Amino acid sequence: MNTQNPKRRIFLLPNVITAFGLSCGLFVIFKMSMTGIGEATPHLLTATTGILLLAAFADLLDGAVARAMKAESEFGGLFDSLADAITFGVGPSVIVLKSLSIPPGTEHSFLITTAAIIFSVCGVLRLVRYNVMANLAKFDELLLIDSKKNFTGLPIPASAMAAVSANLFLVSDEFKFLFDFGETFRFWTLFTMLIFLGYLMICRWKFPSLKRLNIRVASFQLVFVTVLTAVFVVYGLLNHFDVVFFALTWAYIFLALGLSAVRMISGRKSKTLEDFEPEPEDEEELDQD
Repeated sequence: MNTQNPKRRIFLLPNVITAFGLSCGLFVIFKMSMTGIGEATPHLLTATTGILLLAAFADLLDGAVARAMKAESEFGGLFDSLADAITFGVGPSVIVLKSLSIPPGTEHSFLITTAAIIFSVCGVLRLVRYNVMANLAKFDELLLIDSKKNFTGLPIPASAMAAVSANLFLVSDEFKFLFDFGETFRFWTLFTMLIFLGYLMICRWKFPSLKRLNIRVASFQLVFVTVLTAVFVVYGLLNHFDVVFFALTWAYIFLALGLSAVRMISGRKSKTLEDFEPEPEDEEELDQD
């Protein structure tokens, strides 16, 4: 006779999805670690980028499943954060480091390693701040409503996708056909990108939550345009994955920064983009006694 508690099996499902995403991240890290200098081919970078994208979908899915089944728990939240720190905090840094043909012990090696460390540390700090604010939101209804609208700082999965998509785009045939800047340009671009993304993760700028994206359909024409756009995006991902993936990830970042910039320029009298006003720095300080 099966005496297992069915409720316990339901609670296990979100954590299984989280473990799958973590396994994807660990596979990418181990695979790239076994790759020698200069051996990271565009095919390998495409494969590892696709695996990290699969991990991002798993990260989105585990939270949705936990909320749908009302199976949210403290263990699941901590497990998800630790998995994100490894998959999206360490994984992209390893991919970028291994994609550059830089001998160890050189000045360039030190600089890009420093940038990768900054990216990873900022990613961990972003997760810590998110967990602290999530705990505070449990006792503050206004803070809970605001947290569901937007993220404070770039989420670490989005930052990871931006990093690996830019790295893949720089070695793509489409980019090399338009530009031929050489390895030095790619090095400084990736160096700057890692530091820039690290800053975005710990900054006070607002980024829209795709989980709460609601679109009111006014007509069948809008449905047609939406479906047509989705078809073109899917076609682009299947045939020009590196270009389309790069465009989608960075469009999200610059759209959010643009909305926040417009809010700051227009002043606080305008309520149109009130949700995208960057939070003041003094709200960052929390009592940890």
